[in-house]
Amino acid sequence: MKKNDIRRFIRLNTFSRLTLPIILLSQSILPATALNKNHIKPDETVNCEILIVGGGLAGVASAYESLLAGRTVCLTEITDWVGGQITSQGTSALDEGEKQRSLNYFPRGYQILRSGIERLYGQLNPGNCWVSHSCFIPKDAQQILFQELQWAARQGNGQLKWFPSTVVKELEISADGDQINGVMAIQHTPKPGQPPINSFPLSKIYQDAYRYEDSPQLSKKVIHFVPKTPLRKGPADWYVIEATETGEVIALADVPYRLGLDPRSALNPSSPTDTSNPYCTQGFTYTFAMEQTKTPVFQEEPPFYAKYKAYYGYDPNPSKANFDYVFTYRRIWNPTPGKLMQFGGVKFTEPMPGDISMQNWEWGNDYRPGTSLDNLIYSRQQLQETGQLKSGNWMGGLRQETLRKGEEHALGYYYWLVEGTTDSQLGDGVKKPYPNHILLKGLDSPMGTLHGLSKYPYIREARRIIGRFSGDYPDGFAINELDISAKDYFNIHYRDAIPMSMYYDVWRQVTRLEIFTKGVQPISQMQYTRRTSATPFADGVGITQYSMDFHPCMANSPPEAPGNREREDVRWGYAPTYPAQIPLRAMIPQKIDNLLVAGKTIATSHIAAAAFRVQSFEWAVGAAAGTTADFALKKGIFPYQLVEDNSEHSSDLLELRQKLENNGNPTHFPEYELGRK
Repeated sequence: MKKNDIRRFIRLNTFSRLTLPIILLSQSILPATALNKNHIKPDETVNCEILIVGGGLAGVASAYESLLAGRTVCLTEITDWVGGQITSQGTSALDEGEKQRSLNYFPRGYQILRSGIERLYGQLNPGNCWVSHSCFIPKDAQQILFQELQWAARQGNGQLKWFPSTVVKELEISADGDQINGVMAIQHTPKPGQPPINSFPLSKIYQDAYRYEDSPQLSKKVIHFVPKTPLRKGPADWYVIEATETGEVIALADVPYRLGLDPRSALNPSSPTDTSNPYCTQGFTYTFAMEQTKTPVFQEEPPFYAKYKAYYGYDPNPSKANFDYVFTYRRIWNPTPGKLMQFGGVKFTEPMPGDISMQNWEWGNDYRPGTSLDNLIYSRQQLQETGQLKSGNWMGGLRQETLRKGEEHALGYYYWLVEGTTDSQLGDGVKKPYPNHILLKGLDSPMGTLHGLSKYPYIREARRIIGRFSGDYPDGFAINELDISAKDYFNIHYRDAIPMSMYYDVWRQVTRLEIFTKGVQPISQMQYTRRTSATPFADGVGITQYSMDFHPCMANSPPEAPGNREREDVRWGYAPTYPAQIPLRAMIPQKIDNLLVAGKTIATSHIAAAAFRVQSFEWAVGAAAGTTADFALKKGIFPYQLVEDNSEHSSDLLELRQKLENNGNPTHFPEYELGRK
């Protein structure tokens, strides 16, 4: 890794837990112009070489590499924090694959983040949590990340134009439909005399944020993003990078994508359905932080608690039915370590007054809708039915009512933790009250909100593009279950649950041998060598490793209904994975040539996406997107030309991969580690 980059960054930046200034870098303002279709006059026209929509970890990584390359970068974010998962979504515990962590094999910017956490606290795990090697305060991570971006701008002589509290509203597509020529966005701020941003949960302002007009609460600024001109070196004047949490630009551009469950196939044999289901996505979570106190605190029962309490429980496994076990699981602050304890085979230190825990618990604040009546992310059909795909009608593509119920559900879970005596999984007599706690609220609280919930829900699954067609991928490219899974497919479930012809096809994929031929009785699969590594990709531009882990949707609506259950067999996809590559073709959508996709919206199946959603993955794919956009601008080519069949740009692809490697962004694991789980 580029250790000199890490040392240089740390030397030039000193971190304080109290405050770090956030500076809005200068904006290039051009005369206002009218948008042809709707005659909306922007308040500002801002030019960029690279526009990144979404300030989560993938967006930050894209910006970081683009700034180091000297680019003018515009970065928008619906909240007022960069960092996504580990900041505005509150899941400030780094989920890392054991093999990748043991090798310390991460992108350079992610390494700097980890070093920044360690320098700030004097240790990598100030929460002394046991789910991860690093749990920390979300608002501190936001400060570290923003300084990392500022440092990259100085170091690379780039320019960062940061647009917090900003949403994308419209795309201007070229006449031939191949490029995004401009983007209209809306930035909101509180009107004078109104409460500050983050006073209310997201659902209270969500639809308001997507309206051009001012409201009683919010003032709006309409911003027109356009290419920085004149470039004229190649076919594209700029690049747009989709890094939103749910794939907003994908939906707006109306490029082909998938959502929810995929049909069972030889490439995804663990799918629980023979047909697609866009409504059953993984659960989302509003996280919160709670602090242990020396004495009991009065806990006021929320008026909606009775509606949700039938859902809450420790876990179906009794070995997880322990408050201290749950509290320390994602403890993010532990100033005074207590005595060593053990429960369910896990060792942790006893919670002490002053300890802060971030809650992200499956049978707690996970909200898991799975039907067309309550799904969070609207399908394409639902977007059409609600008119959101018509010009100027985009409203974010999420169901506001489900956001609201997810917020109530999370606040109800806090009350259950401290006062509840029921348990949906293990029955009565297991759960006891623990009133010595407070929900941390306030603009200076770990979540940075007056209500105590995260600014945005933690999103585990989003719209996923379908990559371009090729000879090897006639249905469009995607990373599938069999590309990364280390599962034993001799399991009796597969022999009994899927058609025999499909089972044989699974083994063709697993062994990579054509062992079955038409009209010939297949011999025992046991005679063939099983696959021992992930699928290698010649266009690998990043690395990742994490188990395919699921938080399934609930079978019925509403998800909190008494007696409701998870969608059956979704968890069959769970498996450890081999160290894997992120192929460039997974980031290239159909139709639009100057759009790159980063984050959890790349081309994967539902099952593979369960492994392609953690923090180090997001950084790796974001770094690849930023580097590729810069490379394409310099070379005067489109990214798809690097991966198309019989490409004349194969040498350019090698050059891009070498550039990533030279910059400390690995494109593959060491060869001797590829077959290790």
